[in-house]
Amino acid sequence: MTDYNIPDNNRYTKTDEWLRLDGAEALVGLTDYAQSQLSDLVFIELPKVGAKLNAGAAFGVVESVKAASDLNMPVGGEVIAVNSALESAPDTMNQDPYGKGWIVRIRPANPSDIDGLMDAASYTDYCAQRA
Repeated sequence: MTDYNIPDNNRYTKTDEWLRLDGAEALVGLTDYAQSQLSDLVFIELPKVGAKLNAGAAFGVVESVKAASDLNMPVGGEVIAVNSALESAPDTMNQDPYGKGWIVRIRPANPSDIDGLMDAASYTDYCAQRA
């Protein structure tokens, strides 16, 4: 299996989004595994600030030279910021998925829901099962 960057300080979903708690807010993005599977990202559709979404709800779409894929909310909450720089440079998600490639900042409706997401070790195992 290729070694993917899976930071310990994030939580992960089975649909390959990551979430990193930042006080009462959280950043959400696409994992290194997902961006490597999709290959060169060429387009992203971002949600509107203020959107209130349930866990698992699609909040946007990424398109690559290979495929299009929905982005899904790791936990329910309100979108409080979007990374609009990705609209003109979606490949930032390929280059820096956990830094400049973040997609949305949310205010989780129920922060304890984050505990139900996979930790880095579980997500590493999950990726290995799909290799």
